[in-house]
Amino acid sequence: MARFNESVLVGWTSPASNSEQTKLENAERMVREAIKNDPKLSAMSIKLFGQGSYANDTNVRLNSDIDINACFDGGFYFHLPNGKVRGDFGLDNPISYSFSEYKNDVYSALVNCFGTSEVIRNDKCITIRANSYRVETDVVPTWRHRRYSDDKSYVEGVYFVTDSGAIRKSYPEQHILNARSKNQKTSRRFKWTTRIFRKIRYKMIEDGEPVSANISSFLIECLIWNVPDHIFNNSTTWTERVKECIKYLYNSTLSDDKCKEWGEVSELLYLFVGHKWSREDVNSYMQQVWNYLQF
Repeated sequence: MARFNESVLVGWTSPASNSEQTKLENAERMVREAIKNDPKLSAMSIKLFGQGSYANDTNVRLNSDIDINACFDGGFYFHLPNGKVRGDFGLDNPISYSFSEYKNDVYSALVNCFGTSEVIRNDKCITIRANSYRVETDVVPTWRHRRYSDDKSYVEGVYFVTDSGAIRKSYPEQHILNARSKNQKTSRRFKWTTRIFRKIRYKMIEDGEPVSANISSFLIECLIWNVPDHIFNNSTTWTERVKECIKYLYNSTLSDDKCKEWGEVSELLYLFVGHKWSREDVNSYMQQVWNYLQF
C-alpha cells in the first residue's frame, strides 16, 4: 500500500494558504516604498518583480520567504557571440555605475527604511526579517543582461555578482511565462504536480530520509517542467500521475543521452550544465522517492 493515499495527494495540490498573491504584493510594495524614499535610487529606472515559488504559485510552506528581484534598468551587462567585439553591437559607451555600487545602494535604502537590525546582507541577496505583519523577504539586486546572437538580436535576462565574487545569470521572467503556459496546457496540473513533489521532499526530510542537499525546490520544478504534457493529461488520479512522473524522470536520467537537452523552465539554460546537481543525483533521488512512497 502506498504511503500516502489519493486524498492526501489531492490536499498537497493546494497552496500553503489562500493569500499567496497578497503576500507577494505586500512584499513588492514594501520594497518599492524603500526605493521610492531613497534620494539616489528613486531617480533610477528599477523594475521590481517576484520570483521563486510565491511568484510561480508553487509554494507549499506557510510563511516561507518571498523573493523580490530589484532589477536596475539603467544599464546592462552582455554576452557576445564568439569572435565578436563590443563595437560590432554598438556597445562602446559603458556607464560608470557598477553592480557592486548598486547592491550597496539597495542595501543602504533598505537599512534606512527598516533599520539595521531588520536587514541582513547575504552573499546573494539582502534579507528583510519577518515580523508580525510581514513575511521574510529576500531582495535580489540585479542588472539587466543581454545574450546577443550574430544577427544582433538578444535575449534579456538578469545578472548579479555575489559578495563572494560569483557571477550569476538567470531568466526569471521567462520562467514565469513558460510555467504559466505549461500550466494552461495541462489544465493546471503542472503547478499542482510541482507542489506535490515539493511537499514529498519536505516530508522525506521531516521523516529523516537522507535527501541530498543538491535536490532543491528549484530543481524539482525544472524536472516536472521536463515531463511531457501527456503524462499530466492522460493520468486519471494523482497517485497515477505521480507514479508516471517518477518513472519518466528515472528512466530519462539513466544516461546522458535522454536528458542532456533538458532545460530550466526558462528554456534558456541547460538543466545539467553549471549547477550543483547532476543527472546521477536526480536518478538516485527518483529511486529514493519511489521507495519512500512505497510504490
